[in-house]
Amino acid sequence: MFLILVVTMFLAGCLALPIKDPYSYSSAVGQGGGTPFASYGEGRITGVRVWETNNNYYYYYYYYNYNSNNYISGFQLRYGNTWSPVFGNEGSVKQEMELFNDEAIVEVSGKYNPSDYICYLVLTTNMGRTLSAGMPNQVSFNFYPTNMGNELRILSGRFNGAGITSIGAHWGLVDMEGAGNSTLETALETVTPIF
Repeated sequence: MFLILVVTMFLAGCLALPIKDPYSYSSAVGQGGGTPFASYGEGRITGVRVWETNNNYYYYYYYYNYNSNNYISGFQLRYGNTWSPVFGNEGSVKQEMELFNDEAIVEVSGKYNPSDYICYLVLTTNMGRTLSAGMPNQVSFNFYPTNMGNELRILSGRFNGAGITSIGAHWGLVDMEGAGNSTLETALETVTPIF
């Protein structure tokens, strides 16, 4: 009888263990100069706009190698029905994707120049759709949530007058039925003020 009591208490204790943190962060990549930003809004991300700047030019050295200076100049997220501010600036070419009901961004990948800008950005949803902007050259990065079922909640990083210089991703659960689903408090905690 005592053994049954001990086993029952052990199992009850296991059930009371704290649940793993439902949030995760993919550390920022890029040069990181300029003004800090963090997106914010109420509810799930329902749309994305990404602007790229296409400054194609040629470098002629050795065997006429071609190099391109395309980069991500800005982006904007829509939370529910409300668009966030534009982070960075509206460049020459805009890519836009509206998400379907129950569709969420589950991967952020791309390429960055360690001494310059984010060159290429790809946002992938749980339904397999992608939005891509920029030119796929330089150093690769790939962000995804640590926990199953999480989705993109916040993009943070830095931008200057020309474009996005660094980017990181914050992942979490979206409580569609409960209140207090704002990312504003988290965004304000993420960005370090510049004095």
